[in-house]
Amino acid sequence: MLMNSTNIRIAIVRLSALGDIVNTAVALQIIRKHYPHASIDWYVEEAFAPILKDHPLIQEVIAVPIKRIKKTKSFQLLRETIRHLRSHQPYDHIIDAQGLIKSAIVTSFIKGSVHGFDRNSVREKFAACFYDTTSSIPYEMNVIKRNVLVSTEALQIPYNENDILDKEPLFPLQEKPLSLRDEKNIACVIGASWPSKCYPKEHFLTLCDTLPYPCYLIWGSDNEYRDAQWIAEHSSNATVAPKMSLQELVNFIAHCDLVIGNDTGPTHMAWAMNRASITLFGPTNDRMIFPTALNIGIKSPSPVNILKINRDDFSIREIDPSIILQKAKELL
Repeated sequence: MLMNSTNIRIAIVRLSALGDIVNTAVALQIIRKHYPHASIDWYVEEAFAPILKDHPLIQEVIAVPIKRIKKTKSFQLLRETIRHLRSHQPYDHIIDAQGLIKSAIVTSFIKGSVHGFDRNSVREKFAACFYDTTSSIPYEMNVIKRNVLVSTEALQIPYNENDILDKEPLFPLQEKPLSLRDEKNIACVIGASWPSKCYPKEHFLTLCDTLPYPCYLIWGSDNEYRDAQWIAEHSSNATVAPKMSLQELVNFIAHCDLVIGNDTGPTHMAWAMNRASITLFGPTNDRMIFPTALNIGIKSPSPVNILKINRDDFSIREIDPSIILQKAKELL
């Protein structure tokens, strides 16, 4: 390992989604610890690029418009994107921390040696064909540990779990938002990417009415906004959070004392910023978080096969709000 190399160039490819990007960012601190002068670039889907903007450990954020290319079917945009990817100087190490065919294809247009997961460690096995070297890391393993391991093995850095447990906040912290009160504040993340990952709004209403501090309802879509309005209309202790950019959302959550939410990006931000959190799981499980004294998961009764997620598993509805309330009081 080149501990004192001043010219080493590293590229991380983690295109999406929000929670996965958040859970990969811890690798930046670990890389910087062992390669203090390295130049680190991050390749990301353009919709999520703002969360990485101005990150002190990233030299350049390269936004890749994959979804826009698919939507517009623009050959010109595709050609421009490939040209842009090829225009960067060669890297000493390229790490595909996603392990999907789309991320592997992106690495194929970047100059340098590529490291990723082997074919038995990913869902889309063909992705491994694009890599020069690979890591064998069970897909069932905790996702944050997987992200760190593929990065540390690529760079021949020894894995140390304390590097994760003792992390600094993963994103820059700004001033406390004016919308938050001076007392303790609780954020409730009411949405998720699948309906079956969403705790019922009626249960969130029960929580807001029972929790001892003001609750702010985090939303990201029109449907989630309507649910947030419904909860706020029926609870004197709930407020609909303002519409926020990704950077504003990170900062908002970083100034809350507790985050309660579904298995989704904004909930994972609490762990990233060293804030207390309760993540609710139905069709997924706590493989998606790195449990700590401050960050816990509550799972519904249903079993989970992580290799074949059942999106029709709505068992999250069976989690009793009283269980969440008890854990919330302990964390507060």
